[in-house]
Amino acid sequence: MLEIHFVYDVVFALNSLKYVLDNTPPNWIGSDPCGSGWEGVRCTNFRVTTITLTSMGLTGMLPGDIESLSELQTLKNLTISFYLRDLSYNKGLTGPIPASIGNLKKLTNLILIGSGFSGPIPGTIGSLQQLVMLSLNSNGFSGPIPPQLGNLSNLYWLDLADNKLSGAIPVSDATTPGLDMLTNAKHLLFENNSLSGSIPSTLGLVQTLEVLRLDRNSLTGPVPSNLNSLVNVNELFLSNNQLTGSLPNLTGMSVLNYMDMSNNTFDESDFPTWFSTLQSLTTLVMESTGLQGQIPVSFFTLPQLQTLVLRNNQLNGTLDVGSSYSDQLKLIDLQNNFIVDFTQRPGFKIKLILAGNPFCQETEGTSPYCGLQETNSTYSSLENHCIPATCIAHQLSSPNCRCAHAYVGTLYFRAPSFSDLGNPTIYTSLADSLMKFFNSHLLPVDSVSLSNPTMNTDKYFVLRLEVFPPAGQDAFNRTGILGIGFMLSNQTFKPPPKFGPFYFDGGPYPYFEGTHKSSSTAIIIGSAVGGSVLVLLALLAGIYVFRQKRKAETADKQNNPFASWDPNKNSGDVPQLRGARSFSFAELKKYTNNFSETNDIGTGGYGKVYRGILPNGQLVAVKRAQSRSMQGGHEFKTEIELLSRVHHKNVVSLVGFCFEQGEQMLVYEYIPNGTLKESLSGKSGIKLDWMRRLRIALGTARGLQYLHELANPPIIHRDIKSNNILLDDRLNAKVADFGLSKLLGDPEKGHVTTQVKGTMGYMDPEYYMTQQLTEKSDVYSYGVVMLELVTARQPIDKGKYIVREVRQKMDRTKVGYNLQEIIDPAILGITLGGLEKFVDLALRCVEEAGVERPTMGEVVKEIESIMQIAGLNPNADSASTSASYEGANKGYDHPYTDESLFVYSGAFLPAKVEPQ
Repeated sequence: MLEIHFVYDVVFALNSLKYVLDNTPPNWIGSDPCGSGWEGVRCTNFRVTTITLTSMGLTGMLPGDIESLSELQTLKNLTISFYLRDLSYNKGLTGPIPASIGNLKKLTNLILIGSGFSGPIPGTIGSLQQLVMLSLNSNGFSGPIPPQLGNLSNLYWLDLADNKLSGAIPVSDATTPGLDMLTNAKHLLFENNSLSGSIPSTLGLVQTLEVLRLDRNSLTGPVPSNLNSLVNVNELFLSNNQLTGSLPNLTGMSVLNYMDMSNNTFDESDFPTWFSTLQSLTTLVMESTGLQGQIPVSFFTLPQLQTLVLRNNQLNGTLDVGSSYSDQLKLIDLQNNFIVDFTQRPGFKIKLILAGNPFCQETEGTSPYCGLQETNSTYSSLENHCIPATCIAHQLSSPNCRCAHAYVGTLYFRAPSFSDLGNPTIYTSLADSLMKFFNSHLLPVDSVSLSNPTMNTDKYFVLRLEVFPPAGQDAFNRTGILGIGFMLSNQTFKPPPKFGPFYFDGGPYPYFEGTHKSSSTAIIIGSAVGGSVLVLLALLAGIYVFRQKRKAETADKQNNPFASWDPNKNSGDVPQLRGARSFSFAELKKYTNNFSETNDIGTGGYGKVYRGILPNGQLVAVKRAQSRSMQGGHEFKTEIELLSRVHHKNVVSLVGFCFEQGEQMLVYEYIPNGTLKESLSGKSGIKLDWMRRLRIALGTARGLQYLHELANPPIIHRDIKSNNILLDDRLNAKVADFGLSKLLGDPEKGHVTTQVKGTMGYMDPEYYMTQQLTEKSDVYSYGVVMLELVTARQPIDKGKYIVREVRQKMDRTKVGYNLQEIIDPAILGITLGGLEKFVDLALRCVEEAGVERPTMGEVVKEIESIMQIAGLNPNADSASTSASYEGANKGYDHPYTDESLFVYSGAFLPAKVEPQ
């Protein structure tokens, strides 16, 4: 399915699609799609705005000049099939994805599922910076995963499953990006490929992950221990690889509910005690993993536990589930172990399978626990409900006992938490959920029927789904099929939690209302059956506009709730915010636990700072002004207007503010890894190598360049120091503590700066003498920070000034300028690429006369050049190999759960405000 949004003439692109794809509308003739009634094309003001080619059975190859659709936002081929081994399903779209797809810069969703695509995945997809969802699963893609996909910083869903991909999982290094840079990703789905090599330890940095599937590949080596830092993962699949070593301790995955590590070659071990700590666990599958000994009774008390599958291990002794086992428990499958006895408990009704154990040999198989698990069921929604009726050809009988042309497809649930396929309540709950969903979205559905449940060899729970048209119609119209197919294929429908994630494989539908006859062009919704590629737009465009409108309305409400903003009290008009919102006092009181001492993370010149958690889970720093730091309403309004306009990845962002009940509070994004000063001093437990220091220098320079050249109005920071450079969860630099005071206007340059007290050792001597503040004052302070990065020394230490010390020690005729004596010992003994040029640049920044100093824009260019000399890619995010953690933070502790990371010596706090 192709869904296209664009606002200009795309006749060339439409004709390109027409000539390379079969079964396009026959009335696509002429050169004016707006004036000649092209089917599926809608225009506004003589400009093509909508293309809807639903259920046309399009086949062929995507043309290279698809790039002409430069306004494209979503490209979808929601075609799902898990049986590509059967050549009968390998029709429709074929061949490679053209590299020119990388020119569709506005794509946010690229979904090409279950067609006949082949060849390598083009690395140019990595240039689609707005992508949030990339699904290329169930095709025939081959070759390695392009490392350029690591540049998709907004991506939350990456599904490359069920292809022929090979090679290692790419991670970032000095010159290339990697998947460990996807710091917003929630789903990484790579199962059923031929990936090799080890599981990258740096995947532990992607702490937003919720689902990680690496099963059915050829991965080797041990499971890296720092996957334990993935505290948000709820589904982990590592089965059917060649993993070795001991089973990892994953107690940090406290919300884990489904885990499968089956069929690897782990070291033999007793049943891990840490399994019993996973309070959210519903399903544990550990077939052929070398488990031995007995299962502790405490494990069965896990409150959510439903399914336990431990086949083909060496578990022995007597099985005892105790008397306090989970009331959710439905299946215990211990086939082919060494269990000799079972302690029968009163009222025990759990499905227990002990076939292949000594217990069954001794009972000669007469025990009810010695049978095998059923993998299918005869369930049907129609059983014992309707009197058999004779329907005309191609019609089916509905649960409401009438004949109609149903829309038929298959639901594939990839990780169900149940195992009893004979339990009818499973199916009724799903059917009820489907009908409630269809009704809530006003889709024309009378009833649904579920049948033929099976558990296939990939451990997918498979169900046939029949959707029936409303009463009075014996077939759906085009709009009905369009809506149903989209909602199911795009996973807008959310099944009951026990079913887990799913895919929908829709079948052909040639029975549109009024036609009632088969067509040679089978109509495919969300399926590779018949190899269709469908162009859907009208519905999605409407949904998109509707959602954007609702988001805008919500944002307006959040940006304009100034009940206490009184223009008559010199507060001026309501502030115009960009990207920030107003919080009520009651909200911030709630988010900070009533401004409790446990949330108090420090005090600065502005006032106290509290840790807060917003309802969406975002961690924030709430700065509550003391009475002596209060500004007038007009000044506070001006300040938050300024701060709300500052948006750069290397500058700390304002989330919102509070101005009511006599309070002035600023709410900032929380930066987890403290300050550069703490890292250089060793207090944070983070060691920075030379590559990381160069990246921090570049990030800081880019943040300052933004403030000087791109902020509106420009901003002079005036208090740049290592204590005001914060490190995020990937150790990227963010400039903090500007704008927390009275604002000044520079009539000569039009700059706005803040009355922030400078810090000795960083202060520009020219400014100190003349009181004339320019951007070059920030450049001087930045130069001092550069020297700190080289030496890890404070600017003034025991009466010695770092600038003077470097100038006195350096000798440009010698290697490394003869600075070994004062270079940070932590980076001595390794190649410091570009060191001499870095020191030269730092000393130019700290020239006595401001006119001799470079601008921050010039600094950025020079550091980018230095990084290339050092073998680094200046445009890549942080390299995961360039920092190590020790001490309290060992193992990449999650910033939201490690209290030590919240206390950063007031580093995020402003210096005392002193008006000029």
